[in-house]
Amino acid sequence: MKIPHLLSIGLFLFASSALFSQTNEATIETNKLSDNVYMLVGSGGNIGVSAGEDGVFIIDDQFAQLTPKIVTAIKAISDKPFQFLVNTHYHGDHTGGNENMAQQGVQIIAHENVRKRLMDGESSKDALPIITFNDRVNVHMNGEDVNVYHVEHAHTDGDAILYFTQSNVLHTGDTYFRNRYPYIDLKSGGSLDGYIKAVKKGLTLINDDTKIIPGHGEISNKEEYQSFLTMLETLRTNVQSEIDKGKSEDEVAANNAITKQYDDLGYGDFFINSERVKRAIYQSLKQE
Repeated sequence: MKIPHLLSIGLFLFASSALFSQTNEATIETNKLSDNVYMLVGSGGNIGVSAGEDGVFIIDDQFAQLTPKIVTAIKAISDKPFQFLVNTHYHGDHTGGNENMAQQGVQIIAHENVRKRLMDGESSKDALPIITFNDRVNVHMNGEDVNVYHVEHAHTDGDAILYFTQSNVLHTGDTYFRNRYPYIDLKSGGSLDGYIKAVKKGLTLINDDTKIIPGHGEISNKEEYQSFLTMLETLRTNVQSEIDKGKSEDEVAANNAITKQYDDLGYGDFFINSERVKRAIYQSLKQE
């Protein structure tokens, strides 16, 4: 075995070990958004919780090793039984606790593509959604109408956004990262134009008083959500202009002017940096 290959394995194991350790050490922070809706922050995608007389309704569940902490945090909110859990998409930082949550008695709901991708990933039977939908499903509990909408080919091909109509709270899943560049998972059916359409859909549901639970980042609002859309559209225009000039992907990735406005605001300081977002947008536009 060659030394570079050994080094690659070592780096992978080190990174995996670091992530596992970081996740294990994570704490769960609870933020109350309305009389019965909460946002839980830990390691992974932000969790939404509705708690009331009808029981507990959950959005996403982060990683399996965090389930005991998540369950403890939810039980501090309500002693009612866990009823339903919606996966906003299939990524492991949003579905990793599915099997554990199923053992808590929840029925898992998701877009049909989430179930397909989890099955392709050889998830256990208990981790799979048992209720799937195509375009939309509504959940009525705790005096709340929760409207769940599929948004096509945005972050992935199975994304859902959820709007709590009485509490005026929107959970976007990973179709919105607060003050960050988007993660367009092209290999899982994501696209830039789908991302833009998803945000536009979300904006039709809300008003200036809406509280927004992003997939990642702190609690947000309509103004910041609109700014995220402006950023997506600006970068689309900038990259398309370079494509029209015949520029290659590497040339676009190396052009700092394309993203400078948002780099200066710190948008690239997280998981998706400037180069990655330029490459993703370039590839997405070239596929259309």
